[in-house]
Amino acid sequence: MSTFGGIRHSPSTFASSPASTTLFRRLVWEGTVPLEIRVDSKELPANSNRGLECYFIQAPRVSYLPLLIPEIKRFLQDVVFDDEAARLMKEEDWWFESEDGHLLKWHWPVGLIYDNHTTLATSRPAAPAASARAQAVPLRLVLHLASPPTDRLLLAPSAEACKQAFMGQLKEADFLRWGNTKRMTGLRKAEQDGMWEGIKEHNFDDYWRVASKVTPTTLPARPGSPPAAQSSMHARPPSADPQGAPDREGAYNVRSVPIRLYLPEGPVLQDLAPPVLEDGTPNTLADLLSLHLPLLFPAPGPGAGPTLAYALLQGVITPPDAELAWLGACMSGADGWVNICVGLGRDQ
Repeated sequence: MSTFGGIRHSPSTFASSPASTTLFRRLVWEGTVPLEIRVDSKELPANSNRGLECYFIQAPRVSYLPLLIPEIKRFLQDVVFDDEAARLMKEEDWWFESEDGHLLKWHWPVGLIYDNHTTLATSRPAAPAASARAQAVPLRLVLHLASPPTDRLLLAPSAEACKQAFMGQLKEADFLRWGNTKRMTGLRKAEQDGMWEGIKEHNFDDYWRVASKVTPTTLPARPGSPPAAQSSMHARPPSADPQGAPDREGAYNVRSVPIRLYLPEGPVLQDLAPPVLEDGTPNTLADLLSLHLPLLFPAPGPGAGPTLAYALLQGVITPPDAELAWLGACMSGADGWVNICVGLGRDQ
Protein backbone atom coordinates (compact mmCIF):
# COMPACT_ATOMS: atom_id res chain seq x y z
CA MET A 1 0.00 0.00 0.00
CA SER A 2 1.20 3.46 -0.76
CA THR A 3 1.59 6.34 1.66
CA PHE A 4 -1.52 8.50 1.89
CA GLY A 5 -0.53 11.77 0.29
CA GLY A 6 -0.96 13.82 -2.83
CA ILE A 7 0.08 16.76 -4.93
CA ARG A 8 -0.63 20.21 -3.50
CA HIS A 9 -2.82 22.43 -5.64
CA SER A 10 -3.75 26.08 -5.62
CA PRO A 11 -7.45 26.76 -5.08
CA SER A 12 -7.88 27.62 -8.76
CA THR A 13 -6.77 24.14 -9.86
CA PHE A 14 -9.99 22.50 -8.76
CA ALA A 15 -12.29 25.39 -9.68
CA SER A 16 -15.27 24.14 -11.66
CA SER A 17 -17.28 25.83 -14.34
CA PRO A 18 -21.01 26.12 -13.64
CA ALA A 19 -21.61 23.29 -16.12
CA SER A 20 -19.17 20.88 -14.46
CA THR A 21 -20.45 21.78 -10.99
CA THR A 22 -23.99 20.98 -12.10
CA LEU A 23 -22.75 17.74 -13.65
CA PHE A 24 -21.19 16.50 -10.41
CA ARG A 25 -24.20 17.58 -8.38
CA ARG A 26 -26.49 15.71 -10.76
CA LEU A 27 -24.29 12.61 -10.60
CA VAL A 28 -24.59 12.67 -6.81
CA TRP A 29 -28.34 13.24 -7.09
CA GLU A 30 -28.91 10.40 -9.56
CA GLY A 31 -26.90 7.91 -7.51
CA THR A 32 -28.89 4.90 -6.28
CA VAL A 33 -28.30 1.89 -4.04
CA PRO A 34 -29.92 -1.57 -4.20
CA LEU A 35 -32.02 -2.61 -1.22
CA GLU A 36 -33.66 -5.93 -0.38
CA ILE A 37 -36.46 -5.37 2.13
CA ARG A 38 -37.93 -8.39 3.91
CA VAL A 39 -40.76 -8.30 6.41
CA ASP A 40 -39.87 -9.97 9.71
CA SER A 41 -41.40 -13.44 9.39
CA LYS A 42 -42.53 -13.40 13.01
CA GLU A 43 -44.62 -10.29 12.36
CA LEU A 44 -46.32 -11.30 9.12
CA PRO A 45 -50.11 -11.29 9.57
CA ALA A 46 -52.06 -14.51 9.16
CA ASN A 47 -52.96 -15.44 5.58
CA SER A 48 -50.01 -13.48 4.17
CA ASN A 49 -48.28 -14.74 1.06
CA ARG A 50 -45.03 -15.89 2.67
CA GLY A 51 -43.33 -16.58 -0.63
CA LEU A 52 -43.33 -12.91 -1.64
CA GLU A 53 -42.43 -11.03 1.52
CA CYS A 54 -39.22 -9.61 -0.01
CA TYR A 55 -39.25 -6.39 -1.97
CA PHE A 56 -36.35 -5.08 -4.07
CA ILE A 57 -35.85 -1.40 -4.76
CA GLN A 58 -33.18 0.79 -6.32
CA ALA A 59 -33.39 3.69 -3.87
CA PRO A 60 -32.01 7.21 -4.48
CA ARG A 61 -28.95 7.95 -2.35
CA VAL A 62 -30.38 11.32 -1.31
CA SER A 63 -33.67 9.83 -0.12
CA TYR A 64 -34.63 8.58 3.35
CA LEU A 65 -36.20 5.37 4.62
CA PRO A 66 -39.51 7.04 5.60
CA LEU A 67 -39.90 8.21 2.00
CA LEU A 68 -39.70 4.61 0.75
CA ILE A 69 -42.58 3.47 2.97
CA PRO A 70 -45.45 4.38 0.56
CA GLU A 71 -43.96 2.26 -2.24
CA ILE A 72 -43.28 -0.66 0.12
CA LYS A 73 -46.78 -0.36 1.57
CA ARG A 74 -48.38 -0.56 -1.88
CA PHE A 75 -46.42 -3.73 -2.63
CA LEU A 76 -47.42 -5.39 0.65
CA GLN A 77 -51.07 -4.44 0.21
CA ASP A 78 -51.21 -5.65 -3.39
CA VAL A 79 -49.15 -8.82 -3.13
CA VAL A 80 -48.45 -10.01 0.42
CA PHE A 81 -51.26 -9.08 2.82
CA ASP A 82 -54.90 -10.04 2.61
CA ASP A 83 -57.56 -7.32 2.72
CA GLU A 84 -58.03 -7.48 6.48
CA ALA A 85 -54.31 -7.25 7.25
CA ALA A 86 -53.90 -4.41 4.77
CA ARG A 87 -56.73 -2.50 6.46
CA LEU A 88 -55.18 -2.86 9.92
CA MET A 89 -51.64 -1.85 8.91
CA LYS A 90 -50.18 1.10 10.83
CA GLU A 91 -47.18 2.34 8.92
CA GLU A 92 -46.26 4.77 11.73
CA ASP A 93 -45.16 1.68 13.70
CA TRP A 94 -42.79 0.42 11.01
CA TRP A 95 -39.04 0.42 11.53
CA PHE A 96 -35.95 -1.15 9.98
CA GLU A 97 -32.97 -3.21 11.03
CA SER A 98 -30.08 -4.49 8.97
CA GLU A 99 -29.87 -8.23 8.43
CA ASP A 100 -27.28 -8.51 11.21
CA GLY A 101 -29.46 -6.70 13.74
CA HIS A 102 -28.16 -3.11 13.55
CA LEU A 103 -30.92 -0.57 14.07
CA LEU A 104 -31.08 1.79 11.09
CA LYS A 105 -31.29 5.54 11.60
CA TRP A 106 -34.28 7.11 9.89
CA HIS A 107 -32.64 10.53 9.68
CA TRP A 108 -29.60 9.28 7.73
CA PRO A 109 -29.73 9.47 3.91
CA VAL A 110 -30.12 6.07 2.28
CA GLY A 111 -26.73 6.42 0.58
CA LEU A 112 -25.01 7.05 3.90
CA ILE A 113 -26.68 4.00 5.44
CA TYR A 114 -25.45 1.91 2.52
CA ASP A 115 -21.86 3.24 2.60
CA ASN A 116 -21.70 2.87 6.38
CA HIS A 117 -22.81 -0.74 6.11
CA THR A 118 -20.24 -1.35 3.35
CA THR A 119 -17.36 -0.04 5.47
CA LEU A 120 -18.72 -1.74 8.59
CA ALA A 121 -18.13 -5.09 6.90
CA THR A 122 -14.41 -4.27 6.57
CA SER A 123 -14.00 -4.29 10.37
CA ARG A 124 -15.09 -7.91 10.74
CA PRO A 125 -12.32 -10.52 10.84
CA ALA A 126 -14.04 -12.88 8.42
CA ALA A 127 -14.78 -10.14 5.89
CA PRO A 128 -12.76 -10.06 2.64
CA ALA A 129 -10.92 -6.89 1.70
CA ALA A 130 -13.31 -4.13 0.73
CA SER A 131 -13.82 -3.47 -2.94
CA ALA A 132 -15.85 -1.02 -4.96
CA ARG A 133 -17.48 -4.10 -6.54
CA ALA A 134 -19.28 -4.68 -3.24
CA GLN A 135 -21.42 -1.65 -4.06
CA ALA A 136 -23.48 -3.84 -6.41
CA VAL A 137 -24.67 -6.10 -3.57
CA PRO A 138 -28.15 -5.26 -2.21
CA LEU A 139 -28.26 -4.14 1.39
CA ARG A 140 -30.62 -6.54 3.14
CA LEU A 141 -33.05 -4.84 5.49
CA VAL A 142 -35.60 -6.33 7.87
CA LEU A 143 -38.88 -4.44 8.11
CA HIS A 144 -40.66 -4.65 11.45
CA LEU A 145 -44.37 -3.89 11.49
CA ALA A 146 -44.86 -3.10 15.18
CA SER A 147 -43.29 -1.99 18.46
CA PRO A 148 -40.66 0.53 17.28
CA PRO A 149 -37.88 0.95 19.89
CA THR A 150 -38.39 4.69 20.28
CA ASP A 151 -35.83 4.88 23.08
CA ARG A 152 -33.14 3.72 20.62
CA LEU A 153 -34.42 5.37 17.45
CA LEU A 154 -34.25 8.82 19.09
CA LEU A 155 -36.61 9.98 16.36
CA ALA A 156 -40.22 9.12 15.58
CA PRO A 157 -40.28 6.89 12.50
CA SER A 158 -42.29 9.27 10.30
CA ALA A 159 -41.74 11.37 7.19
CA GLU A 160 -42.58 14.58 9.07
CA ALA A 161 -39.99 13.89 11.79
CA CYS A 162 -37.47 13.07 9.07
CA LYS A 163 -38.24 16.39 7.36
CA GLN A 164 -37.56 18.28 10.59
CA ALA A 165 -34.26 16.44 11.05
CA PHE A 166 -33.33 17.21 7.43
CA MET A 167 -34.00 20.92 7.96
CA GLY A 168 -31.93 20.81 11.15
CA GLN A 169 -28.99 19.34 9.24
CA LEU A 170 -29.24 22.06 6.59
CA LYS A 171 -29.18 24.78 9.25
CA GLU A 172 -26.22 23.21 11.05
CA ALA A 173 -24.30 23.00 7.77
CA ASP A 174 -25.22 26.62 7.04
CA PHE A 175 -23.85 27.72 10.41
CA LEU A 176 -20.58 25.86 9.93
CA ARG A 177 -20.04 27.46 6.52
CA TRP A 178 -20.86 31.06 7.36
CA GLY A 179 -20.98 31.43 11.13
CA ASN A 180 -24.76 31.85 11.25
CA THR A 181 -27.93 30.43 9.67
CA LYS A 182 -29.10 33.57 7.88
CA ARG A 183 -29.13 31.90 4.49
CA MET A 184 -31.44 29.10 5.63
CA THR A 185 -33.66 31.17 7.90
CA GLY A 186 -33.86 33.81 5.18
CA LEU A 187 -35.64 31.38 2.88
CA ARG A 188 -39.41 31.61 2.69
CA LYS A 189 -41.30 28.68 4.18
CA ALA A 190 -42.44 27.72 0.69
CA GLU A 191 -38.80 27.53 -0.41
CA GLN A 192 -37.79 25.38 2.56
CA ASP A 193 -40.75 23.09 1.92
CA GLY A 194 -39.80 23.03 -1.75
CA MET A 195 -36.37 21.59 -0.92
CA TRP A 196 -38.00 18.73 0.97
CA GLU A 197 -40.53 18.19 -1.84
CA GLY A 198 -37.61 17.97 -4.24
CA ILE A 199 -36.20 15.14 -2.10
CA LYS A 200 -39.58 13.39 -1.85
CA GLU A 201 -40.25 13.60 -5.59
CA HIS A 202 -36.58 13.11 -6.48
CA ASN A 203 -36.63 16.26 -8.59
CA PHE A 204 -33.14 17.68 -9.11
CA ASP A 205 -34.25 21.01 -10.56
CA ASP A 206 -36.82 21.73 -7.84
CA TYR A 207 -34.32 20.97 -5.10
CA TRP A 208 -31.38 22.92 -6.52
CA ARG A 209 -33.53 25.90 -7.46
CA VAL A 210 -33.55 26.67 -3.73
CA ALA A 211 -30.40 24.84 -2.54
CA SER A 212 -28.23 26.99 -4.82
CA LYS A 213 -29.09 29.94 -2.58
CA VAL A 214 -27.38 28.37 0.43
CA THR A 215 -24.65 26.23 -1.18
CA PRO A 216 -21.28 27.85 -2.02
CA THR A 217 -20.12 28.14 -5.60
CA THR A 218 -16.96 26.48 -6.89
CA LEU A 219 -15.26 29.72 -7.90
CA PRO A 220 -11.67 29.88 -6.63
CA ALA A 221 -10.58 32.36 -4.00
CA ARG A 222 -9.66 35.77 -5.39
CA PRO A 223 -5.88 36.43 -5.43
CA GLY A 224 -5.05 38.23 -2.22
CA SER A 225 -8.24 37.10 -0.46
CA PRO A 226 -7.58 36.15 3.17
CA PRO A 227 -7.87 32.40 3.83
CA ALA A 228 -11.16 31.36 5.37
CA ALA A 229 -9.28 29.76 8.26
CA GLN A 230 -8.13 33.18 9.39
CA SER A 231 -11.65 34.61 9.59
CA SER A 232 -13.63 34.76 12.80
CA MET A 233 -16.47 32.31 13.12
CA HIS A 234 -18.56 35.23 14.33
CA ALA A 235 -17.77 37.67 11.54
CA ARG A 236 -20.47 38.99 9.21
CA PRO A 237 -21.53 36.43 6.58
CA PRO A 238 -20.75 37.25 2.93
CA SER A 239 -24.44 37.79 2.20
CA ALA A 240 -24.53 40.59 4.78
CA ASP A 241 -21.84 42.58 2.96
CA PRO A 242 -23.46 44.54 0.12
CA GLN A 243 -20.05 45.35 -1.36
CA GLY A 244 -18.85 41.74 -1.30
CA ALA A 245 -17.40 40.38 -4.52
CA PRO A 246 -19.04 37.29 -6.07
CA ASP A 247 -16.19 35.07 -4.92
CA ARG A 248 -17.15 35.77 -1.31
CA GLU A 249 -19.83 33.14 -1.89
CA GLY A 250 -17.22 30.67 -3.10
CA ALA A 251 -16.38 27.33 -1.55
CA TYR A 252 -12.86 28.51 -0.64
CA ASN A 253 -14.22 31.38 1.43
CA VAL A 254 -16.48 29.47 3.79
CA ARG A 255 -15.37 29.27 7.40
CA SER A 256 -15.61 25.48 7.56
CA VAL A 257 -16.74 22.68 5.27
CA PRO A 258 -19.56 20.65 6.87
CA ILE A 259 -17.94 17.23 7.02
CA ARG A 260 -18.26 14.10 9.15
CA LEU A 261 -16.16 10.95 9.35
CA TYR A 262 -17.97 7.68 10.03
CA LEU A 263 -15.79 4.94 11.45
CA PRO A 264 -16.77 1.26 11.21
CA GLU A 265 -18.36 0.31 14.54
CA GLY A 266 -16.95 3.53 15.98
CA PRO A 267 -17.91 7.13 16.68
CA VAL A 268 -18.80 9.83 14.19
CA LEU A 269 -16.05 12.47 14.09
CA GLN A 270 -16.87 16.10 13.40
CA ASP A 271 -14.56 19.09 13.68
CA LEU A 272 -13.96 22.42 11.97
CA ALA A 273 -12.51 21.85 8.50
CA PRO A 274 -11.41 25.14 6.93
CA PRO A 275 -11.11 25.02 3.13
CA VAL A 276 -7.72 26.75 3.23
CA LEU A 277 -4.87 26.01 5.63
CA GLU A 278 -2.91 28.67 7.51
CA ASP A 279 -0.15 28.60 4.90
CA GLY A 280 -2.68 29.48 2.18
CA THR A 281 -2.79 26.03 0.55
CA PRO A 282 -6.09 24.20 0.07
CA ASN A 283 -7.11 21.78 2.80
CA THR A 284 -7.34 18.31 1.29
CA LEU A 285 -8.92 15.03 2.28
CA ALA A 286 -5.43 13.71 3.04
CA ASP A 287 -4.85 16.60 5.45
CA LEU A 288 -8.14 15.96 7.22
CA LEU A 289 -7.68 12.20 7.55
CA SER A 290 -4.05 12.34 8.66
CA LEU A 291 -5.01 14.93 11.28
CA HIS A 292 -7.86 12.95 12.82
CA LEU A 293 -6.86 9.36 12.00
CA PRO A 294 -3.04 9.38 11.80
CA LEU A 295 -2.66 5.65 12.45
CA LEU A 296 -4.89 4.77 9.49
CA PHE A 297 -3.82 7.64 7.23
CA PRO A 298 -0.23 8.59 8.15
CA ALA A 299 1.00 11.92 6.84
CA PRO A 300 3.63 11.63 4.10
CA GLY A 301 7.22 11.96 5.20
CA PRO A 302 10.30 9.98 6.21
CA GLY A 303 9.37 6.78 7.96
CA ALA A 304 5.66 7.15 7.24
CA GLY A 305 3.79 3.87 7.38
CA PRO A 306 1.34 2.52 4.82
CA THR A 307 -2.22 3.67 4.46
CA LEU A 308 -4.48 1.17 6.24
CA ALA A 309 -7.89 2.48 5.24
CA TYR A 310 -9.83 4.28 2.52
CA ALA A 311 -12.45 7.02 2.33
CA LEU A 312 -15.82 6.32 0.74
CA LEU A 313 -17.96 9.29 -0.31
CA GLN A 314 -21.20 8.88 -2.26
CA GLY A 315 -20.17 5.30 -3.02
CA VAL A 316 -16.85 6.40 -4.54
CA ILE A 317 -13.37 5.76 -3.11
CA THR A 318 -12.21 9.35 -2.89
CA PRO A 319 -8.67 10.40 -3.88
CA PRO A 320 -6.58 11.85 -1.05
CA ASP A 321 -5.74 15.07 -2.91
CA ALA A 322 -9.42 16.01 -3.30
CA GLU A 323 -9.87 19.49 -1.85
CA LEU A 324 -12.44 19.85 0.92
CA ALA A 325 -13.84 23.04 -0.61
CA TRP A 326 -14.63 21.27 -3.86
CA LEU A 327 -16.09 18.24 -2.07
CA GLY A 328 -18.35 20.53 -0.06
CA ALA A 329 -19.65 22.32 -3.15
CA CYS A 330 -20.00 19.36 -5.51
CA MET A 331 -20.15 16.10 -3.53
CA SER A 332 -22.15 16.92 -0.42
CA GLY A 333 -25.49 15.26 0.23
CA ALA A 334 -28.82 17.01 -0.09
CA ASP A 335 -28.56 17.89 3.62
CA GLY A 336 -25.41 19.91 2.92
CA TRP A 337 -22.97 17.48 4.58
CA VAL A 338 -19.92 15.70 3.22
CA ASN A 339 -20.40 12.27 4.84
CA ILE A 340 -17.22 10.20 4.54
CA CYS A 341 -17.28 6.57 5.61
CA VAL A 342 -13.89 5.07 6.50
CA GLY A 343 -13.24 1.46 5.51
CA LEU A 344 -10.32 -0.70 6.58
CA GLY A 345 -7.92 -2.02 3.96
CA ARG A 346 -8.23 -1.62 0.22
CA ASP A 347 -7.81 -3.81 -2.84
CA GLN A 348 -4.96 -2.75 -5.09
